[in-house]
Amino acid sequence: MTPQERKKGKKEDVRKLILDAAKKLFIEQGYEATSMRNIATEINYSPTTIYLYYKDKGDIIYALHQEGFTILKMLFMPLATVEAPFERLKALGRTYLNFAKEYPEYYEVMFMMKETMDHLDKTANEELWKEEKKCLDLLFQPLLNAKKKVFLKKTIRITLPCKRGQWCMDYVRCI
Repeated sequence: MTPQERKKGKKEDVRKLILDAAKKLFIEQGYEATSMRNIATEINYSPTTIYLYYKDKGDIIYALHQEGFTILKMLFMPLATVEAPFERLKALGRTYLNFAKEYPEYYEVMFMMKETMDHLDKTANEELWKEEKKCLDLLFQPLLNAKKKVFLKKTIRITLPCKRGQWCMDYVRCI
């Protein structure tokens, strides 16, 4: 392993430490009550170190948001091979609900915390929605196919960006 690879590995380890501590503190204390200093104390680093990796709490919550959607996308991807659109919709719904049970901290950051959406609204950049869009794409096609086959009773309209997992909740209600 080269020194550069070692250094990069250490950086990723510190980044993960920061995110894990922040996730824990955001859930336990709330976003507003958690400071960069609290996160640094939790991992026994100086606050300055945290700022080398993330410019503010908004950056940290966004990184957690992206991690959560990456996990959800990985859980959704194998379902793309389910041929029957309605069966795929049901499988996606079950997977979404299982994700909420298995990863409650990510679920809360992704769909329940107002601060996550506030950060995304402030930056208002389509690029920030990349992981969400990938998840949505895995869902959108079977929705269209099911609609064509008249499995769904009402018209589904999905737009990005949408608020706090609205598309997921609308989807679960349709099934």
